[in-house]
Amino acid sequence: MANSAGSRKRARQAIKRRARTVALRSMVRTYIKKVNAAVATGDYEQAQAAFTKSQPYIDKMVNKGIMHKNTAARTKSRLNAKVFALKG
Repeated sequence: MANSAGSRKRARQAIKRRARTVALRSMVRTYIKKVNAAVATGDYEQAQAAFTKSQPYIDKMVNKGIMHKNTAARTKSRLNAKVFALKG
């Protein structure tokens, strides 16, 4: 356990920050699952809507430092390719 007052405060902050990070990461994973589920049904319109809704949340994860920018770009690219494949 932390000994000094400053390190105790940092430990408290880390707990709060981790809880927020876990919640945000879970939310984004849920959005990604919704896109994949819509793709699995084969409905292009629903998949496109789910993908459009998920994009800003993935971008927010990058801005908050929770997800690396290349990981976010790769995720969005793969989702977009799946959605676009339904169109053709």
